[in-house]
Parts: sequence; structure tokens; C-alpha cells
Amino acid sequence: MQHLDHDRLVFLALGESEADHGETDHLGGCVTCRRELESLRHVAGLGAGTQGLHDLPDPPAHLWAGILAELDAVAQVPSLAEAHRQDLGPDPTQARPAARNGVDPTYRRPAAATGDPQPSGTGDRRPTAVTGDRPESRRPSSSPGGGRAARPAGRSRRWPRWATTVVSATAAAAIAVFGTVLVLGDRGATPRQDVLASAPLAAYGSTPADARGDARVFADGRLHLHVANLPDVTGYYEVWLINPTTMEMFSVGVLRGSSGDALLPLPPNVDLQAYSVVDVSAEQYDNKPAHSGDSLLRGTLTG
Repeated sequence: MQHLDHDRLVFLALGESEADHGETDHLGGCVTCRRELESLRHVAGLGAGTQGLHDLPDPPAHLWAGILAELDAVAQVPSLAEAHRQDLGPDPTQARPAARNGVDPTYRRPAAATGDPQPSGTGDRRPTAVTGDRPESRRPSSSPGGGRAARPAGRSRRWPRWATTVVSATAAAAIAVFGTVLVLGDRGATPRQDVLASAPLAAYGSTPADARGDARVFADGRLHLHVANLPDVTGYYEVWLINPTTMEMFSVGVLRGSSGDALLPLPPNVDLQAYSVVDVSAEQYDNKPAHSGDSLLRGTLTG
């Protein structure tokens, strides 16, 4: 099943267009598209309801305290890779020194039973008893004489990669939701626009019969077009308003694709009684601003 285009559902949710018979039938049988439309309408309603809010209250202190507590908790989680290395202990693949005169240089003779102390040369070590302690207890000392630099007291552990990903994804999701509310809310104070005139657009001339569309002129001076199944062209689609008496015309704008919605601004004080025909044409990239004569859709505004 082919679902309705997301942009088309946005227009329906904003009330700037009405579903045609095919779309209504699809929404009646498609749970996915119906749920998406309901969700978009809910977001649009939230955006419309916040138009009168100018000075938003500051978030409560406990909200920021909770966020900081979560971030601190994540920062304390050790790196999985570091914990894995600690469990493995020293690298077993490290090359051993070559034997001399048949004697393994890594072998150290145990201390004598008399209790004499073992010489403390750099290469001599007292044999370590096998215990159940974690490998950390057998790692080289972090003291200045143990060969490893101690971790600074004020320096926190690096965040693990997965924790950074989680925090980034959460922040991106919050920004996306907030941005969606702002964008949908900025489309108008109310989801539905007053329509001054409308026209169904039908295939014109040799255009395939399944090409269709509709046009609405809103009170704010914009022309909303919904088109579907326009034939492919090598150039682009252009929208015109035509005076059927004098055949004078002017261009309103261009469409982005063969199906979808567009909002195009109309000239101030345009006479819709005279320029009542909406025309969608196929144009070429030929530097000729005039109408090509190849009309694909036409309809007459009424209302």
C-alpha cells in the first residue's frame, strides 16, 4: 500500500487543504496515515494555542537539577572498553625477551627460605600469589615510583561513546519537537484559513486523464495548489492566472514536482473576477518567460 505523502498530511492537518475522495478512502483504511494525521493535527493545535504566549515562565529548578543529575550519573559510568581491558589484565601477546644461554630471562629464582630480602633491582620481582582479587590489584602502581602517572584528582572520567550518543540523540529529539511546534505554529494563528475562491483542476488537452488538482485562494493573499499525477516533463511546471476574455495572463510561480502542494503569493489587489482561470503549464529552460502553450491542468475559480 502506498501511503500519503507527509507534506500532504501536513497541509491537511493545518486545515489549508481538504482531502479528496481518494485520500478520504485511503485514510479510512490506512491506520498508519490516519494516526500520523491525528498526531500532526494535535501538534498543529498545540502550536495554534501558543500564539498568544509571549513571556514564557522559567522552567522550575527541579527540572534543571534532574537534568544535571542524569548527566553526572552518565559521567560516572566507566567505559566498557576500559573495563574490558582491566578484566583481561596485561596483554598476553606482548613479545617475551629472547632467552640467553638456554635460560628464560623472565624466570626469577624464589627468595631463599632464610627470609633474606630479595634484591630490589628494576627487573626483579617477588612471585605474586594467585588470589581472587580483581586484576586492578595486580596492575602497576599509580604512585610516582610505579611507572604510571596518577590521574589528576579533579579530572573526571571520559564519557563512554554510547553515553555520548544517547545524550546527543535525546537533545536532537527535543530540539526537533520544539522546532516542529514553532514551524507549525508559525503557519497561522488558526489552523484553518478562510477561502475566497476555489477551483477543481482537470486534465487539459492531451494530458493523461488521471492528472488532477485543486486550487484555493486564501484570505491572506496566497494561492494554494494541490496537484497529482502530472506527466513528467523535461523542464518545470508553472502556474498562471488567465483572463478568459482577453487571454491576458501572468505567472504566479512554479511547482516543485508532479504531485504535492504549494503555497504561492498573489499580487496585491488581484482581480479574481477577471483573472479567474488557473492554469498549470509545462515549461522549458529556454529563457522565454511567456506561456509555452502546453497547458496540463486548468480550472475556473468560483466563490
